Amino acid sequence: MIKNEEKCTCMPADKYCLTVAEAAGYFEIGPKKIRQLAEEHMDDGIFIRHGVKLLVIRPAFEKFLTQTSQI
Repeated sequence: MIKNEEKCTCMPADKYCLTVAEAAGYFEIGPKKIRQLAEEHMDDGIFIRHGVKLLVIRPAFEKFLTQTSQI
């Protein structure tokens, strides 16, 4: 058992998965819009759920944004 757990202080650009709040700040898109996109594209390999937490797969979301003309 680890008693002194250290939180990762990685920058969002270094992470594979981002929380909605991290993704909103990193991509400058509102959290409501990210959640809406997640509902529409949950089966596209861009978003995953970890329990009740929604995570954004950063490389897949970056690719999605470059291929999308309007969000």
